[in-house]
Amino acid sequence: MGRGKADELLELLYEELRQLARARLSSGGRNITLDTTALVHESFLRLEKAGHLKLADRDHFLAYAATAMRSIIVDSIRRRKTERHGGDVIHVTLGTHSASELGASDEEILEVHDALGFLGKVNARLAQVVEMRYFLGLTDDEIGGALGTTGRTVRRDWERARLLLASILGR
Repeated sequence: MGRGKADELLELLYEELRQLARARLSSGGRNITLDTTALVHESFLRLEKAGHLKLADRDHFLAYAATAMRSIIVDSIRRRKTERHGGDVIHVTLGTHSASELGASDEEILEVHDALGFLGKVNARLAQVVEMRYFLGLTDDEIGGALGTTGRTVRRDWERARLLLASILGR
C-alpha cells in the first residue's frame, strides 16, 4: 500500500477508529496505559510499516486495524504484567456479547489472545472473526465485508469459534 493510499484511508476513517478504540479501551474498567489517540496512531504506524498490504477498502482497513489493536493491547498488558510479576489467572466464558464486554481483566485478554493463536492454526477465518469482533467490536456485516462473506456466515462462524475457544480454554 502506498503512503498516499494509507494516508487517505486514515483521514477518512480516523474518527471511526477513535470511536472504536475508545470503546475498546473504556469497556470493562481495564487499566491500560494507552489512550484512544495513542492506540489509533500506533495502529496506523503498524499499517505503514507493513506497507506491502493490499487494503482495498474500509472493511479491509478495519480488519487490519483489529489485528493491530489486538497486538498493541496485548503488548501493553504484557509489559505491565512483567512489571507486576504475575497475578492470579481469571477464567472467562466467551458469550455472544463478549465483544461489548471486552476487557473484564488483563488475564482474559491474554487468554483469548493465546487461544486465538491456536484457533488460527485450526481455522484461520474463525480466528479472524473472533479478532475483529472481540478486539475491535465490528458488526457481523462489517466482518463479512472484510472477509468477503455475509453477516449470516459470520454469525455461524462466531458460534463455531465460541465452541472451539471454550474447548481450547478448557471451559
